[in-house]
Amino acid sequence: MSKERISTRAGFAEAFAAAAPGSLTEGRIRVGSFASGAEIALPFLILKGEKPGPCLWISGQVHGNEINGIWAALDFIEGLDPSELSGSVVLSSTANPLALDARRKTAPQDDQDLDQTFPGNANGLVSDQMSAALFAAAADCADVLISMHTMNNLFYSDPYAVYKLHPDSGVDEAKLFSMIRHFHPVVACRMNVAPGAGELPGNIPGAIDYQMLARGKPAFMVELGSGSETDEGCVELGVAGLCGVAAEMGMIAAPRRKPADKLCRVTRRTHVMTREGGLFRTANRPAMKIEAGKPLGAICSITGRSMAEPAMPQDVLIIGIRKDPVVHTGDRIAFVALEWTEVSV
Repeated sequence: MSKERISTRAGFAEAFAAAAPGSLTEGRIRVGSFASGAEIALPFLILKGEKPGPCLWISGQVHGNEINGIWAALDFIEGLDPSELSGSVVLSSTANPLALDARRKTAPQDDQDLDQTFPGNANGLVSDQMSAALFAAAADCADVLISMHTMNNLFYSDPYAVYKLHPDSGVDEAKLFSMIRHFHPVVACRMNVAPGAGELPGNIPGAIDYQMLARGKPAFMVELGSGSETDEGCVELGVAGLCGVAAEMGMIAAPRRKPADKLCRVTRRTHVMTREGGLFRTANRPAMKIEAGKPLGAICSITGRSMAEPAMPQDVLIIGIRKDPVVHTGDRIAFVALEWTEVSV
């Protein structure tokens, strides 16, 4: 259903407080400006239900080339009937407009990973200031936050979830699983935030979902396929998952589909790098189990000479695998689970 929008120039807190039941409000959180005077701002939508209830906050994108989550959130909001909605849905469609406009993962002004800068710094680099502005709004308003992502656009990837556990949050794994299950992810990865864990480089505790957990708010990540593209199948999975979470929160009457009753929980994962450059080819795909010593694919030279067949010394489960065939020494060719178990939810 098409909804009439109310545009506001008010700050987010004022706009949220003023939004009337049944309304859809569109606005921007001002961050700063360019030398030309053009504004740097974070767009938001507020859909206020006609009945009171909790607030579900959707972060559509913190990385500029990850698009499917934006579509899923927009389609989800478009499909909601405010007269039947209890509470509010807030969408920050892009937390990183500088990266979105540049069609790249990070803002070219400072090349920071925005999802490693939360809760932000109002006096820092521009990515720090964007994350500070977004977090100040979300931390006070949201009861649950879902951070939408995709995998790198060089990889085949099916939708999966990533979650973290904070020792002081009071939000346990079971609580997160009760929401994650609605997305029917191929895997649900528990991410280690300890320094030197080796899974991913950088300041992992700086993710928006972890910082929300630190404030006692349930939050997790959904990876909806690959970046720099619109995958309608992934978008639809995202919409159904968001409907399920809203139903879980008591905001709508029923989910769009039955939630998963089992999840594949991954507790350790890693990237696989290539030692030789050339052209990579594979028939392996996400969710496939590859036995120890079996090749993940094959690399040949530009003249067709066999160079390598990368393999792992243990059984692995593919989370994502490279689809761009051009690889150089040190490039990632696969993202794999090293330890996983099936859990009932």
